[in-house]
Amino acid sequence: MPQRVRIPAGSEAGTGLWFGVAAYGIWGLFPLYWPLLEPSPAGEILANRMAWSLVAAVGILAARRHWAWLRPLLRQPRRLALSALAAAVIAVNWGVYIWGVNSGHVVETSLGYFINPLVTIGFGVLLLRERLRRLQWVAVGIGAAAVAVLTVGYGRLPWIALTLALSFGLYGLLKKKVALGGLESFALEAGFLFPFALAYLVYLSVSGHATLTSHGAGHGALLALTGPITAVPLLCFGAAAVRLPLSTMGLLQYLAPTFQFMLGIVYFHETMAPARWAGFALVWAALVLLTWDALHRLRTDRAARTRTPVRPEPAPVPAD
Repeated sequence: MPQRVRIPAGSEAGTGLWFGVAAYGIWGLFPLYWPLLEPSPAGEILANRMAWSLVAAVGILAARRHWAWLRPLLRQPRRLALSALAAAVIAVNWGVYIWGVNSGHVVETSLGYFINPLVTIGFGVLLLRERLRRLQWVAVGIGAAAVAVLTVGYGRLPWIALTLALSFGLYGLLKKKVALGGLESFALEAGFLFPFALAYLVYLSVSGHATLTSHGAGHGALLALTGPITAVPLLCFGAAAVRLPLSTMGLLQYLAPTFQFMLGIVYFHETMAPARWAGFALVWAALVLLTWDALHRLRTDRAARTRTPVRPEPAPVPAD
């Protein structure tokens, strides 16, 4: 019988790092893809993304022959209801993001994902009754000040960024409650969204406003690829999450909004008034504090575990 080859921990961590960079890198480069789908409006792009996501998810599940999780889940109405709510929330997130990018607000969409950690902390305090440490309170206060400054800079409340941050934070909270794997939850949520997406696409086709088949095969292929490009970074994220510590994943999450921000400035040439730069600087300062606090807490916990002696477990009592 052949022996099982064990991969060294270092190799696993290196592989996980590449998967993590791939996941967040693809998410960060999404602003380059959505403009390719014009003249499709944001609503049609969203409907295609929802519909083709189910096709991609079913294809992956079929290739892996991974269906055993579904039947037990169908007997758990509470988890199904939470998954349906998560699907609705992520649909809002996707729709606002696509509209924001194609309407020339790439920098503001990046802001939404920069402030998402602050929103997640807020949900933890308000909904989960979590207690914040001092630096976390300072970071949240700086984040609130940043929103005020950015409101002045934009001349309005940065609603695109806030909608993205709030919807994605709520989505993460619901996913935590459902406690389902990444691929499984993606497939289930796509299944909930598919009927609505299909109905809207049929309506567009009947009314003569659909672009899926009326703007050439290339355009139709790009719309169909919205499913796979949604699934691929999710699979990379799942592969990274099982190989990397949470502290590393927490740092990698800033890659996506950083890429988006740089694309907005360098590629799309969006203007940044001084007040906007000041607001972003406050957000980045808050994130530095959060990262410092998280790393300090991680080192403290690790040192405490090292100092605590491991008590030997009592020997099992033989059965009579």
